[in-house]
Amino acid sequence: MEKDALSPESTENRIKRLYDERAAVLSLPPEKALDRILEAEAPAALVHSFSDEDFYLLVQEIGPGDALELVSLASNRQWEFLLDMEVWKKERFDSPAVTRWIDYLMKADARRLARWVLEEKAEFFELYLFRNIEIRIREHDEDPSVFGEDAFTLDDVLYVRFIDYPFDSPLSSEEKKTRQEVLMRFLKNLAEYDYPRYHHFLMESAHVIPAESEEEMYRLRSIRMAEKGFLPYHEAVGIYRALSPDKVKKRPGKFIPKRLSDLLLPVPVGFSRVLGEDTLFARAIREVEAQGALFQIQAEFAALCNRIISADQKTVQDREALREVVKKACGYVSIGMERLAPEHEKPSPAQAAAMLVRYPLEDLFRLGFGAGQALKWRAQKWKKTSWFFNQGLPLAFWGEEELGVLGGLLIPRPLFYDNYETGFLYREFATLEEVRKTERILEGIMALDDLFSHLNIHVTALAGRPFFTYKNCLLTLWAAHHLGLNPKADADALPVTPLAMSDFKGFFSRLWEGKNPPRKIRKAMKADFLAWLCTRSGLSEDHVRRRVGSILENLFNTLESEYCRVALTDLDPRFIHLFLIQKP
Repeated sequence: MEKDALSPESTENRIKRLYDERAAVLSLPPEKALDRILEAEAPAALVHSFSDEDFYLLVQEIGPGDALELVSLASNRQWEFLLDMEVWKKERFDSPAVTRWIDYLMKADARRLARWVLEEKAEFFELYLFRNIEIRIREHDEDPSVFGEDAFTLDDVLYVRFIDYPFDSPLSSEEKKTRQEVLMRFLKNLAEYDYPRYHHFLMESAHVIPAESEEEMYRLRSIRMAEKGFLPYHEAVGIYRALSPDKVKKRPGKFIPKRLSDLLLPVPVGFSRVLGEDTLFARAIREVEAQGALFQIQAEFAALCNRIISADQKTVQDREALREVVKKACGYVSIGMERLAPEHEKPSPAQAAAMLVRYPLEDLFRLGFGAGQALKWRAQKWKKTSWFFNQGLPLAFWGEEELGVLGGLLIPRPLFYDNYETGFLYREFATLEEVRKTERILEGIMALDDLFSHLNIHVTALAGRPFFTYKNCLLTLWAAHHLGLNPKADADALPVTPLAMSDFKGFFSRLWEGKNPPRKIRKAMKADFLAWLCTRSGLSEDHVRRRVGSILENLFNTLESEYCRVALTDLDPRFIHLFLIQKP
């Protein structure tokens, strides 16, 4: 005996089949996706099964003007989402956008649009008409000429004249002409569908209280958008509140429905189609076996991405823009899962999958973002009391890489300094190792700053000099000491003074061992530098080695790589940046 078509098993099978079909459609290029839908056995059912977000993105990728067949198959719910996304500029009603979408919807299905307007969306379109037309009623003994040549009528009773709403941006002559043509067709369409209701609709539009009506329309739209994760900005930014691992672990686990029919359907598919494969989150989600858990996580992930879009106030109308949001969400969720693992252990995909089933994605995102946020707070707190800041020095004093790292931390939402290794100067943190790398560089800068605070030097005169960095500052001070140019300055504040070229050549000749390139810096010179640094700062050699030893070693490696092949006679002050040289 065949199973009942409405039994739970057959329902779940239909849900899975439609999910797979939607996933296949969204993996295709836009033009092929449209053909695939129209060639389906039941195209209307397939379109109705799309989540509002997936449908909107597909329409935008195809182009509203080219996707009219798709729009004609859409449900009223999907039409409403199109308007929710397109006709609001923050909390303001965008009349020109409404005109544009009225035109699209009439071309898609004029009769259905008339029914939808008069039966479900009357208040919304009454507000739109109030802002664009003026209604006049002709008395039986009144001459039509009194209404002016720009007024038109369908029944010789109600006369309509187009106006410019005083609070909207002025329309160009071309925009006015387009609006007039679209509105005339729109009103004729309503009258042809149901003239008595059209008459009532027009009369009500003339008595709208615009401020109250707009506020109510926006309130209802905000409720609908919030259900999908598009919260108002002041609520959406809560996604960036940092969480600690202890707080996440103490939270109760999330509920996973056992049956697909218990889920809030349809589950958005578009977000998961641009996940990529190189993040811990992407690898973990492939390890989730239970279909109900997988759908629940995908629905959560879509809501998370929508909240990020609201918090960042982004406009997402294609896959590339969506991919950036998804990449950000994947990165911080992955970092959150890494922070929940035992210290210095990276969770396996199976362990990460268990975390996805156990913890809400929003908590994992906030935990991951909190790692970068903690570095930002640390950098801000240090900067206020730092030596370089109190000396009036710019961030560039710390060198190119360090400047990049500090620049990425000292902004409202911290970013990772990538230096174009993956094509970007700055991007979102993607792994816990990137957070730790940034932390190591920050700690190195803080250690150097502490060292400079013990040197008792004056740099104010050079604060505005181009290419003045900690590297040429330290090396110039050491060279001057080695040459005996500041014999009495050990106990007093020492000014940083550029070297004369003749003095620098004398120091340069002592720096190297051997005569043939590539040369090496003499070990005695490195020892001399360390001894001077400890004497000048009053810090022990062990302290200096432990705090900044690797940084100073890198400094000498840089010095060696740049000048090991330069002959004494070829030195040119224009191209010397690791020492401060007096201008000729």
